[in-house]
Amino acid sequence: MRAHDQSEILSPEIMTKVDRAAIQSGIVGYNLMNAAGAAVAACVLKNYSAVTGAVILCGPGNNGGDGYIVARLLHTSGMAVRVYSTVDPSVLKGDALLAFRDWNKLVVPIDDFEVSPGWLVVDALFGAGLERNIGTQLAEVFKHIQAAGCPVVSVDLPSGVSGNTGQIMGAALRANFTVTFAAPKPGHFLMPGGQLCGAVQVADIGIPQRLIVSHSDSLWLNSPALWAGDLPQPDRNAHKYQRGHLGVFSGGFAQTGAARIAASAGLRAGAGLVSVLSPGSAVAANAAHLTAVMQRKIDNEADLESLLEDRRYSAFVLGPGFGVGEKARKFALMIAESDRKLVLDADGISSFGGQTTSLFNTCVRGETRLVLTPHDGEFSRLFPGLYADSTLSKIDRTRLAAKRSNGVVLYKGADTVVAAPDGRAVINTNGPAWLATAGSGDCLAGIIGALLAQGMAPFAATAAAAYMHGLAGHRAGEGLTAETLVENIPATGIFSAGTASAVDTSEKDRG
Repeated sequence: MRAHDQSEILSPEIMTKVDRAAIQSGIVGYNLMNAAGAAVAACVLKNYSAVTGAVILCGPGNNGGDGYIVARLLHTSGMAVRVYSTVDPSVLKGDALLAFRDWNKLVVPIDDFEVSPGWLVVDALFGAGLERNIGTQLAEVFKHIQAAGCPVVSVDLPSGVSGNTGQIMGAALRANFTVTFAAPKPGHFLMPGGQLCGAVQVADIGIPQRLIVSHSDSLWLNSPALWAGDLPQPDRNAHKYQRGHLGVFSGGFAQTGAARIAASAGLRAGAGLVSVLSPGSAVAANAAHLTAVMQRKIDNEADLESLLEDRRYSAFVLGPGFGVGEKARKFALMIAESDRKLVLDADGISSFGGQTTSLFNTCVRGETRLVLTPHDGEFSRLFPGLYADSTLSKIDRTRLAAKRSNGVVLYKGADTVVAAPDGRAVINTNGPAWLATAGSGDCLAGIIGALLAQGMAPFAATAAAAYMHGLAGHRAGEGLTAETLVENIPATGIFSAGTASAVDTSEKDRG
């Protein structure tokens, strides 16, 4: 898996270091501010040229400086402009003070704020660096803006949204557009703040890409550019076993559907062979529904031990519909001890709630071979301490969980985060809302298992599977079922060089 510099996500702290490095390299800071203001003004003029006028809200720092430049450029273009500030502009410093002086027109205290329908609001209050709660006065201003129905263009990030965590700091504006600079920030994607950003545009303001890459925190927006080159591609000389054998464990007679969904997804995602590993009570039920997917009876540890002697089984999925308890724990440990790759999902995760020591101690040896796919509740059972720590972002939690387990962790949600033990992480945003349906997670587990079975490294396989799963959701459309989702899993060949951009369904508005 290779880093792709156009998908870097930088925290506000790292972005500050990048800005500082750019200025130290000889770039004039005020030129960067002017370029940022010009990008915001261009967004306003392109999308809202017919508004009555623009209200510019300026804060106490460089974000406010950007706002003064926007005000000047919109005024020059012929648009009516009113500027409000949270501080006396005379106390501004550095480039923000220069921007205020170049505006050189009336600035009204925020105490006297008013706005009418038909006007646009440019939010240049705090941006991505906010670390404290919004006060009650600004919270009332935000309510007034939203009640008036004014479109909002935010500078860097909607004010009130944490750039690090995506959390709401007391109150926040909902933007129609957010214009950020050089690279997106975690808060543009992490919920709940991510849903307040509207269309995110990343503007090039003249910071060299080499500085962004050199300050990378190994966090990227998930896209085919990161892992397309690692995807298994069909070889006309290969036979089915060279494409991997995936084993998917089934639950008992009345709990077989989830395993069949995962197995069907694994076959669709390219595994050469897929076997459902059923207890005796479920053999008949699964046999009645399976065709290309094979079946093998696995009732107990002795059966599993015999199966593991066949090294052609290269990866396993354990959890969908399996049942929570000691059997799941024992099976998972046996697979881990065999050095085979394991996707632990659903009941498999819940079976280790409060009992992770044995699994993690086993998986700490050697290369990463464990993939965990928790949703919020499952994460809280598996990593209660991390879940309860309110100082951590979802990215922090996922990274720490991956390090603790020596596994790849896919923390599900509208802001799915995938992290590796070495700290690499991606945020996946291409999943449509209608993916939240029964069997969707089983399908995802099967795709991951198939890519692992074909020899793909766990982090790249999991990131690729998350994206493929989202794309399948778009293809299947609103009202999808688990079965139609499986039918729409894309072939890996569409992500080959020259075609990856054609399958992008979510980031086109993100710059």
